[in-house]
Amino acid sequence: MKRLIATIIGLFAFLIVAFVSEINKKNQEAATPTVGILQTMSHPALDQIHDGIVQGLKDEGYINGKNLHIIFQNAQNDQSNLKSMSDQFQNKNAQAVIGIATPAVQSLANESGSTPVIMGGVSDPVGTGLVKSLKYPGGKITGVKDQQPLSEQLKLIQEIMPNLKNIGIIYTSSDDSSTGEAREFKKLAQKQGLTVKPYTITSTNDIEQVAQTMAGKVQAVYIPTDNTVASAISTLLKATNNAKIPVFPAADTMVKSGGLATRAVSQFDMGVLTGKMTAEILKGKKPENMPIQTVHQYETVINLKTAKELGISIPDSILKAAKKKGSIIK
Repeated sequence: MKRLIATIIGLFAFLIVAFVSEINKKNQEAATPTVGILQTMSHPALDQIHDGIVQGLKDEGYINGKNLHIIFQNAQNDQSNLKSMSDQFQNKNAQAVIGIATPAVQSLANESGSTPVIMGGVSDPVGTGLVKSLKYPGGKITGVKDQQPLSEQLKLIQEIMPNLKNIGIIYTSSDDSSTGEAREFKKLAQKQGLTVKPYTITSTNDIEQVAQTMAGKVQAVYIPTDNTVASAISTLLKATNNAKIPVFPAADTMVKSGGLATRAVSQFDMGVLTGKMTAEILKGKKPENMPIQTVHQYETVINLKTAKELGISIPDSILKAAKKKGSIIK
């Protein structure tokens, strides 16, 4: 009888411990915040922003799988995917959602409710109507503006090509951010006395034909921060390289893919800043009170392999700048 009583007591104690453990586990899961990350499409620049976001959250003490649950979705440039994935984050009760590139942020912003939306690299958040102003966003959206040093990029182009008379710009007509960046670059170039020839595409299917047309009419090509062009830059470079025309991209990742040179803000650094801002929101800050931030320091990136292929000599001053802060691709 004593053994039976002892067994019953032991079993009862075990059940209590298991019950308490399960409650603690559920409480811990409930206390772990969920963050959704929606990426517009795959290409190196956006992938770097994503990696930076994870690092920025980690720097602030939020580690995925430990005290944070990250749901990552890539829409692969499909508008219907953007909508369904944005809905999924809402159904999962995410405490904050991050959009990488303008289309992803716009999709998240269109969701009902007050879930904070953090921009991961948007070139024109005011012009696209995402926020009221950079200093006072005024709603559920804040984040990081992709502000490339356009004047420095133009200066670099002219240093490499001092006899440059005209330049083409290729960008996606439906991409509000790249359109705004292209417009600003055009103004700067025209002030320097250059003839600017814009060429627009609607999808990657247009790039080959537009590139071939452009290659015979310009001395150089500038690419703003454009996701569609970046995803098919090899097609563009095939035409321009054959015509011995250098391509100067706004993003450093496109130089690593074969462009000639740029002075650009690091996509990874933009991601880190985005992650840190997200961490502030998880700790209680309200997005409407958080000014839009930018990464100010830029790096000089030179692709010597491309320069050699095109027969272009890079000035020593630019090489020294790349060695000091940036990178040289050989």
